[in-house]
Amino acid sequence: MKFELLKEDSKTAARRGRLYTEHGIIETPIFMPVGTVGTVKGVHYRDLTEEVKAQIVLSNTYHLYLRPGVEVIKAAGGLHKFAGIDLPILTDSGGYQVFSLSENRNFTEEGVVFKSHIDGSRHLFTPENVVDTQRILGSDIMMALDECTAYPVDKQEAAASMKMTHKWLERGWNRYESTKPLWGHQQAYFPIVQGSVYEDLRKESARFIASFPAVGYAIGGLSVGEPAEMMYDMITVVNNILPENKPRYLMGVGTPANILEAVERGVDMFDCVMPTRNGRNGMLFTYDGIINIKNEKWKYDFSPIDAKGTAFVDRHYSKAYLRHLMVSKEMLGAQIASIHNLAFYLQLVSDIRSHIEKGDFKEWKDSIIDRIQTRL
Repeated sequence: MKFELLKEDSKTAARRGRLYTEHGIIETPIFMPVGTVGTVKGVHYRDLTEEVKAQIVLSNTYHLYLRPGVEVIKAAGGLHKFAGIDLPILTDSGGYQVFSLSENRNFTEEGVVFKSHIDGSRHLFTPENVVDTQRILGSDIMMALDECTAYPVDKQEAAASMKMTHKWLERGWNRYESTKPLWGHQQAYFPIVQGSVYEDLRKESARFIASFPAVGYAIGGLSVGEPAEMMYDMITVVNNILPENKPRYLMGVGTPANILEAVERGVDMFDCVMPTRNGRNGMLFTYDGIINIKNEKWKYDFSPIDAKGTAFVDRHYSKAYLRHLMVSKEMLGAQIASIHNLAFYLQLVSDIRSHIEKGDFKEWKDSIIDRIQTRL
């Protein structure tokens, strides 16, 4: 597995790259659809590849560990075979999901003890057994176990959490180095920068994780409630330290505008549940702005969902029909909206790559960023 930096924008920190994995080539910047439990909710694999044009998907160690369980996935021969996915897969370590359990987890030096959201049973995640679980899953990119802090958080707590993440990284890296893939393809291991919104902590964390010879690095602990400008500042701080010749993954971000701003600051990889979650609730992202398809104004609009869209659903179905499905709570409505939003996100990053190659990314980004945030 290797990363090739193809072009750097002359006016911003935006980059155009290519990440080679044994399950396929990933063109960057890239957006990764979230398939938490081994499926992108409501989206058939055929549509994910042919309509959405996904190049990599994300699944979650926490959820798959609890259900169906690693024994089932191991018996199937890994997550690719179990889910019928031929694309590269990135697995989140589960740290963020455990963080979100709030009252039902406890962080210690050893790891994190948590109660299952399914049946209340108690479990322990350690830096080591999270590597072991991801070896069984067989993801192309594994994430280190980290501790994510909420916002706001005082500096002392943020510093203690960061140091815990660093200690866990050392242990997780040792387990990664001392074990081998189970399913015949290489697995990369990405460390995660933490430090909340404190510049000195972010610098310290970025320097620490950059000392590990990883294939790529991630930026965690952002988009947890802090102002967007603060998030962008932290991205700049971190990317000024992380190696230029390695991919940078901003975890859990975000809106189309967030992606444009983060690319301008040197980020290469993104994931977020927003395209599918918001789609299921009737929110559609387009280059003309954001549509709430449930609104009465679309009731007699028989124009395509998105005439500029690349997916079959954009051209085949009308706004009025999709509104009817959503208001009627028909399953197909959520599927159409999810496919549209994911196709838009993948088209957005494709256009980003094209404009970086052309050398006019900054001008293009500035010309569309206000429009794509407008509520129609």
